[in-house]
Amino acid sequence: MDLSYSHEERQFREEVRAFLSQNLSPALADKVRLGARLGKSDHEAWHAKLNARGWLASSWPLEYGGTGWTAVQRQIFEDELALAHAPRIVPFGLTMLGPVLQKFGNEEQKRRFLPRILSGEDWWCQGYSEPGAGSDLATLRTSAVRQGRHYLVNGQKTWTTLGQFANWIFCLVRTDKDVKPQAGISFLLIDMTSPGVSVRPIVLIDGAAEVNEVFFDNVEVPVENLVGEENDGWTYAKYLLTHERTNIAGLGFSKAGLANVKRIASAEAFDEGLLIDNPHFAARLAQVEIDLMAMATTNSRVIAKAAAGQAPGAESSMLKVKGTLIRQEITDLNRRAVGPYAMPFLPEAVEGGCNEEPVIPDYAVMQSAQYFNNRKLSIFGGSNEIQRTIICKAILEL
Repeated sequence: MDLSYSHEERQFREEVRAFLSQNLSPALADKVRLGARLGKSDHEAWHAKLNARGWLASSWPLEYGGTGWTAVQRQIFEDELALAHAPRIVPFGLTMLGPVLQKFGNEEQKRRFLPRILSGEDWWCQGYSEPGAGSDLATLRTSAVRQGRHYLVNGQKTWTTLGQFANWIFCLVRTDKDVKPQAGISFLLIDMTSPGVSVRPIVLIDGAAEVNEVFFDNVEVPVENLVGEENDGWTYAKYLLTHERTNIAGLGFSKAGLANVKRIASAEAFDEGLLIDNPHFAARLAQVEIDLMAMATTNSRVIAKAAAGQAPGAESSMLKVKGTLIRQEITDLNRRAVGPYAMPFLPEAVEGGCNEEPVIPDYAVMQSAQYFNNRKLSIFGGSNEIQRTIICKAILEL
């Protein structure tokens, strides 16, 4: 397998870099680089620029407004966005719901929802996890009872990322309690502005509130918002999760994080000399770089499979496990590299002290903002323990 870029691929990389240079504002890139919290307008502005260029839906087929890129082009694009400190492309509509609708949705749903995902008119969030039903989604209890031309939905979802910005949520709901758990689940699209929907933020250990609880109290959902067949939602949920887990692997973010660690470790900021010359630290750095290179090869294979219309199976779980462990290791190396600055900081320390000067060096800010948040990577999207079970079952055919 030739892992070097062709002439055409190198040209494409230069095209992406030129686009980023012209369209990614330094102010927005600095917010991402320094770990500042992005507002809804930040995400929407970047979404609009990518959509205007036709580069938003890199994984979608051309017929639905996608790019038609090869697996290598997609990886180059994602790498360059991360290295340039562009905002993360919010995945819920584009890389989760979009593929589900394209494969299982009816024509009316595709015409209605897919263009609005691209335009940014609809901001989607994910309604999967519940209190007591996280990695074991089959135990979910949010109910949807059909009453004529609508479903009546009652229940609660939790850990709903960016739900405070969303106007739509795709939900797993229980429509049959008298069958085995996986067989009684359906996939519903719910308007967040519907009467009976309420959102409550969850403040995390890093002080941010990017996740939420969402409550449904007698919410009426039209039956035309059912994706596929009633009680067959588990099939669609598994298909979506394979795309989500591949995205969580975060290859581009890991590459950008590794470059940042090397930059810090090579800085003459410590009396003891360059940290990168420390044998123990250098060995850990080399190991994570080797792991990252191996994962990049696997990731390219999985992307190529997805581009061919196949949902990745055990490979997506492999990427999720390895990718999250690599990202956590890089974050930990970053934490160690900044030494005494590795602690939660008051906003004043980051934004400037009495003289409007930062109290801490900018290289310490990003890791301070991300360290705690990245501890969740091995849990969400299905915990790594669950992913290892999926891998064993798939490979050993248990």
